[in-house]
Amino acid sequence: MSDASDTPTDFIRQMVAADVAAGKHDGRVQTRFPPEPNGYLQIGHAKAICLNFEIAKEFGGLCNLRFDDTNPEKESDEFVQAIQEDIKWLGYDWAKICFASDYFEQLYLWAIQLIESGDAYVDELSFDEMRAYRGSITEPGKPSPHRERPIEESIDLFKRMRAGEFDDGAKVLRAKIDMTHPNMNMRDPVMYRIKRMHHHRVGDAWCIYPSYDFTHGQSDSLEEITHSLCSLEFQDHRPLYDWFIEKLGIFPSKQTEFARLNLTYTVVSKRKLRDLVDGGHVTGWDDPRMPTLCGMRRRGYPAAAIRQFCATVGITKVPSTSDVALLEYAVRQELNEVAVRRMAVLDPLEIELTNWPEGEVVEVDGINNPGDESAGTRKIPFSKHLLIEQDDFKEEANRKFFRLKQDGEVRLRFGYIIKCDEVIKDEAGNPIKLLCSVDHDTLNKNPEDRKVKGVIHWVSRDHAVQAKVRMFDRLFSVEKPEGDKEKEFLDFVNPDSVTESIAYCEPSLTSLPVGETCQFERIGYFCPDSQLSAPAALVFNRTVALRDSWAKSNS
Repeated sequence: MSDASDTPTDFIRQMVAADVAAGKHDGRVQTRFPPEPNGYLQIGHAKAICLNFEIAKEFGGLCNLRFDDTNPEKESDEFVQAIQEDIKWLGYDWAKICFASDYFEQLYLWAIQLIESGDAYVDELSFDEMRAYRGSITEPGKPSPHRERPIEESIDLFKRMRAGEFDDGAKVLRAKIDMTHPNMNMRDPVMYRIKRMHHHRVGDAWCIYPSYDFTHGQSDSLEEITHSLCSLEFQDHRPLYDWFIEKLGIFPSKQTEFARLNLTYTVVSKRKLRDLVDGGHVTGWDDPRMPTLCGMRRRGYPAAAIRQFCATVGITKVPSTSDVALLEYAVRQELNEVAVRRMAVLDPLEIELTNWPEGEVVEVDGINNPGDESAGTRKIPFSKHLLIEQDDFKEEANRKFFRLKQDGEVRLRFGYIIKCDEVIKDEAGNPIKLLCSVDHDTLNKNPEDRKVKGVIHWVSRDHAVQAKVRMFDRLFSVEKPEGDKEKEFLDFVNPDSVTESIAYCEPSLTSLPVGETCQFERIGYFCPDSQLSAPAALVFNRTVALRDSWAKSNS
C-alpha cells in the first residue's frame, strides 16, 4: 500500500481509512510503539513496529516511540538505547521520544481525581488476600473491607503512600469498578503499588509506581494517539482502557488488537529469552541464533527482508504461527538482489595445474553481483595451486555430474577450463591432490570444439585467507518448543545449533565491511561477525543457506 488512497490491505488499515474518510480527529492519524525497556526487541516486536510506523506513513500521520517504564526492577538505559538502535536499523524514525515516566505527576493527579469522584480507593489487603477476594472465572469476587473507605481517608493515605510513610506492599490504590464483572480485569484492578526501587530516569523521586493498565491508556491520551494498536493479549484489557479514559474525561484514544507474530522453532517471550541468556544457552541477547533484532542484525539479516516478512505475514485477528522458513525465504530473496558475491572453500581439495608456470599469478575479473552491473568487479588471483571443494570432484560419476571428474573438464568460475589428468591419494585411498591441465585459451570464452557444462568455485591456495565460519541451525530441535506440557522449553534447546569450521577465502573478503552480507558462491550467504571478526582474524556467520526450502515446500 503506497498511500492512503489505495485499497486497504487489512482490517486495521480499513479501520484507519474509514476514520480518516469520516473526518474523525480531523482526519489526523497518530500511532505509537510503546516497548518496555526491560529487554531487547525481537521479531514479534518488528511486526508491531512495521504496523505502527507504516500506517502513520501511509496516512500522512506521525508515530511516537514511547517507553513504558513503570516497572523499574528490570528496566535500564541499556535497553532504551538498544531499542532506539533497532528501530532505526529497521528503517524507521519517530516523531518524538516519550517516556511513561514523563507523565508520573499527571498520572498521580488523575489518580487523586478518581479517588475524589469515588472511582478509586486505598486498599490494605495482602497480595494473597486480594487474589482470594478476586474470585475466579466461574465465581464472582467479593469486595474488600476497605472498598467503602471514606474519600478523604483514601486521599490522605494515597498522599502518604507517595511520601514514603508505608512499607513496600503495605497498601495499594485500586479502581472501584465491579467485583462481579465477568472480565476479571475489571474487578477493582490495582492502579498504584508501593515499590522502593531506583528508576533509570527519575532516580528515587518516586516510591509508588502506576500499573500498566492505569498508565497505558492515559499516556495514549496525553499524546493524543488516534489509533492505539496492541497484540491480542491486551484484548481483555480494552474495557479497562476505555473505563479510565471515560471516567477521566480525557482524549478518547482507541485501542485495537491484532494477532501477535509467532514463529516455528522459536520463542519470543522476553522472560524465556532472558532464561536463554542467563542460563548460558546462548552467548547473549545478540547471539545470531536469537530471534532478537540485534541477533538477526549480527547474523546478517537485512532490515528490508524483515520488513518484507512482516508484510507477507500480514495483520489478522486470528492467532497463528508462521514457518521460520518463510523468514529465511524473505532474507534469501533480498540478499539475492543486493549481496556481493565472493568465493570461499570450506572443505578443500588441492589442484595443481601442471602446465601453469611456477610463480605466475594472473588476476581475473570477478563479477560482484550478476544482477547489478553497478556493483562492478574485483580482482581475484589465479595461480598454479588452487583449492576446490571436495564435493566438486568424483573419480567416477554419471553423466548428470557436471563438476570435475577423472579425465573430465570443468570451468573454474571467472577463470579457465581445466581437465583432471591424475589423482593423488593418501594411504586410505582418499584424493588429496588433483593434477590438472589448464586450457590457456579459455579465459572468459568457451572452446570452439567442445562443450563444458560444469562451473565450480575455487581460490588460489597461496593467496587464500583463512577464516573461521560459524554455521547455524535451529536454536530449538522441535517446531513448537513451548507446546509440550510435560517438558520445559529449555529441554528442547538444540545442542548442535552452531558448528564451526575453517574456510579458505579469496583475499577481497578481508575488506568486506562488518554489517555487510555477501554470498559465498554456491554455498550460502555470510557476514563478518560484528563482535569477533577482524581483518587479521576473520569470523563469518552464515546468514542463510542458498537452498530455497520454503518456496520448494510450498510449491
